[in-house]
Amino acid sequence: MTVGLFIPCYVDQFYPNAGIATLQLLEKLGVDVVYPKKQTCCGQPMANSGFSHLTGGCDELFTEIFADFEYVVVPSGSCALHIKDHLHSKKQPGESKALRAKVYELVEFLTDVLKVENLEANFPYKVGLHQSCHGLRGLHLSQMTELVAPPFSKPGKLLSMVSGLELVELDRQDECCGFGGTFCVAEEAVSAKMGKDRVADHIKHGAEYITGADLSCLMHMEGILRRQKSNVKVVHIAEILNGI
Repeated sequence: MTVGLFIPCYVDQFYPNAGIATLQLLEKLGVDVVYPKKQTCCGQPMANSGFSHLTGGCDELFTEIFADFEYVVVPSGSCALHIKDHLHSKKQPGESKALRAKVYELVEFLTDVLKVENLEANFPYKVGLHQSCHGLRGLHLSQMTELVAPPFSKPGKLLSMVSGLELVELDRQDECCGFGGTFCVAEEAVSAKMGKDRVADHIKHGAEYITGADLSCLMHMEGILRRQKSNVKVVHIAEILNGI
């Protein structure tokens, strides 16, 4: 199959290795990947700040360059969910509506579309998995702990295929890290305290790395870890699954 690869702007600017790992991982799994060079921001930061009326250009461009792909893969839960829920086009309304259903976050694409059952990857470290809010409650990548329902974790399933990796158990496995996009700017003190609590849970259980499907959350926690001069590192799940 041929997929269009959408790399969110913060991944492109701050964590390009995660984008490269996504591309390499998909190609290893036999996927023909195309990266449209005209792509820009999906518009989520403006929409989250109450300025969704300013995202029209982002929506039109996204529809224009990705409408013809069978699937669009995004290594970011929050960006994927934003596109799934809010993409619209005045010029191509039918195409944008159809496109919303073809957008997949990387983890759900690997588990739900490719149905990956084994991976040739090695990562001999203790790893804490951060369940980002958009991935957990919007994309349903894992079961929410407050529900009386059978537990599941799509990222956990993929990480279990990695040789040498030990997934640590957290006290509060689906707690928010406090990033919340522009929330971390508008409510800086609350955001920082939530991030410190989230990091502390991983450190308490001996995690050497913190991973997840949202680099925005990982970026927030990485800043806290650096300020604490911690040796714990953050890494996007694509880098682990690709074998770094």
